[in-house]
Amino acid sequence: MKKYIYILLFLSVCWAPACKKLDIAPMNIIQDKDVFTTEGGIQSYMARIYSELPIEDFRYSSTMGFNHFWLVNPFSATSGEALSRDQNGDTQETFGYWDDAYHLIREANYFMETLPSFKGSYTTAQINSWLGEARFIRAATYFALAKRYGGVPIVDKVLQYPEQSIAELQIPRSSEEKVYDFIAADLDYAYANIGETNQVGRANRYVAAAFKSRAMLFAGSIAKYNQITLFDGSNNRLCGIPSGRAADYFKASYDAAVLLNGKYSLYRKTWAPGDKEAQFQNYVNLFFDASSSENIFVKEYQYPNSVHGYDAYNVPRQLMGANGYSAEINPTLNFVELFDGFPKNADGTIKTLGADGKYLLYTNTMDLFANVEPRLRATVILPGDVFKNQNIEIRRGIFTGGVSGGISPLLPPGSTSIYPTANIVSSSTGASQVPYTLPDGTTMNPAGLSGVFTADGTGAVSGFAIRKYLVPDKPTSDVLENHSDQTWIEMRYAEVLLNRAEAAFELTTLGQGTGSYLSDASTIIDQLRDRAGADPLALTGGLTDVNVIRRERRKELGFENKTWWDLRRWRIIDKEQNSTIYRTLMPFYAAGAGKYFFDARLDERNSRYTFDTRWYYEQIPQADIAKSQNLIQNPGY
Repeated sequence: MKKYIYILLFLSVCWAPACKKLDIAPMNIIQDKDVFTTEGGIQSYMARIYSELPIEDFRYSSTMGFNHFWLVNPFSATSGEALSRDQNGDTQETFGYWDDAYHLIREANYFMETLPSFKGSYTTAQINSWLGEARFIRAATYFALAKRYGGVPIVDKVLQYPEQSIAELQIPRSSEEKVYDFIAADLDYAYANIGETNQVGRANRYVAAAFKSRAMLFAGSIAKYNQITLFDGSNNRLCGIPSGRAADYFKASYDAAVLLNGKYSLYRKTWAPGDKEAQFQNYVNLFFDASSSENIFVKEYQYPNSVHGYDAYNVPRQLMGANGYSAEINPTLNFVELFDGFPKNADGTIKTLGADGKYLLYTNTMDLFANVEPRLRATVILPGDVFKNQNIEIRRGIFTGGVSGGISPLLPPGSTSIYPTANIVSSSTGASQVPYTLPDGTTMNPAGLSGVFTADGTGAVSGFAIRKYLVPDKPTSDVLENHSDQTWIEMRYAEVLLNRAEAAFELTTLGQGTGSYLSDASTIIDQLRDRAGADPLALTGGLTDVNVIRRERRKELGFENKTWWDLRRWRIIDKEQNSTIYRTLMPFYAAGAGKYFFDARLDERNSRYTFDTRWYYEQIPQADIAKSQNLIQNPGY
């Protein structure tokens, strides 16, 4: 029976009788020979399956899935990196990736099975390279499944109905360990067979190695830190990996990362030693420079055919476009406190009070952050910093009380109460503010142009706004929902280095090596800190435990949709989010002093985050469980 491929509509994984091949090809259906006999046809097929890769980018939604526009519930608002006006607590992925993943796996398998039949039209190197790309796509898809569900059915060939029985199609879940080994084998094949260079948005051999460093690090973490297990009747561990495999996976991650040595480098095009402004601008630029030496694998957008709305959703309010959106991602003070270069208390929290217990006063809001590491300024818009040639005004209000003898804290420590109304002017109840007349006769808007209490729901609820990935020269007239087309960097060399450093440190803790791994990890972290404009480890206590690397990772990869998965694989998010209220930093202007003070406090909306431990493994869709008696549901569902 002849096989046919449906380029646009071939989406069924063939779990059910509805998927049948036809004996006669309809005239309007593209056949295998129309696709696989020309390079153009193969390019079209590859473009199709690349477009379905599970990339958590600008168009990812935890409720809608991949390739959806999002407005509310940004991914960073589930990880503690940010607050969202539209999210008031913990959340979990609810869209269910299972079916879409197996659709893509089928398309990759079909390509791998069909292409060799047309090998006479191409060189052996071409065939092997294309097969390597298909194996890369399949591996990336299985990784997306494994990090969500644990062990899943391994389908390595196209399932056929009615040639195969229903029993043959009901493939049981493999162990989580076997799935990661399968992923590693696919990526090893991809590395060995794809060429060194390829077009933007497609894998080369080093892309495969980079993804292997990511996937194997995840597997090593599960082997070392996971406490949740699930066995089937044959004693296959569907959830969890034996701890004895941790070193194997960390070594595989480390070795894969080393393969990129000399092929990529940290972006330093405008970087200069000791020049904080140059270092700041360098870090901003790395997310927009298509020629960056750091970019390994990217997803391109191009207006008007392929677009997203990142700028419209996230610019500070004073730069809001005609759509009326802004400040959806609001970095938490918890995230900001990860960075160095501003006054801190002994517990690492920001220092806002003097020894007398009164607020510290500043002439300008940026004075508090005068010596901050440039990477923070390039990631977060701090109150009063400049963006698009404007000072971004973020205030909680104006303090009108007495200032002689200092200003006492407005609320007790740990309070989630609203601020007192006495001696504080915030804003009117409508969308426009009532300017307040200061003692010198000038007027000031209580919340500034971008503060949360502009009263129309478009201000910065945490006291900060996001800068990373916002186009710095995009005119306000173009800040619209469907007008952004900046490239998403899914894999950059900084992550590969962080994977390598973490794997090296974990190998050290497992008794591997003779100190070389630890030395390598320290060198890598110092390279990243140097590029970021931060002090070397020797001045900050050294590489004493894995949390030093984890902290660096959270800073470097902040708002790149990686942190939530890191917290999950480290199995610590349930501890971080245990009825947690994240912290904010509210700037006030003291009218009587003509200076600013900052109030560090818990989110006054009282938004609490709690991560349910069963979420470490997501629920397999009940509809798929109902289709096959061989599918076992994850614990707790």
